[in-house]
Amino acid sequence: FVSEDDRSEEIDKLSARFPNLTPAALAPLKNLSRETYCAVIAFGQQENPAKYGAAVAVIRAENPDLLRLSCIHEELSQGLGLANDSPQARPSIFNDDDEFALLTNHDELLLRMLYDKRFETGMSLETARPIIRDISIELTEADGPA
Repeated sequence: FVSEDDRSEEIDKLSARFPNLTPAALAPLKNLSRETYCAVIAFGQQENPAKYGAAVAVIRAENPDLLRLSCIHEELSQGLGLANDSPQARPSIFNDDDEFALLTNHDELLLRMLYDKRFETGMSLETARPIIRDISIELTEADGPA
């Protein structure tokens, strides 16, 4: 959480603390447009760039309470691996056409799926598809009506 006046300096401190977070990599967070209330950048591990090793989120301190909370939900979830917004994600905080401020049950299920031990980094969609189907059934049966 950083104020507009302090953002540049705070991001410079991150570069100093974490040598892998270069100033060039952090530049998008340093140069946020006025219309951007919050943002996250995820970085791959050195030994396996396809796996997330770190993420840096910037949330403007000036944001009103609900917007700040919405930013926490969205940016932390994206930093955990749900990286892209999609108009196909419904109902979801990750769909810019929907008006959800906080994670939906659908989003929570996606996060649970993402961290299921049956998945491996770099897995092809063809390999992952039956696993996705199995996990979807398991989660919806577990969370569905009794």
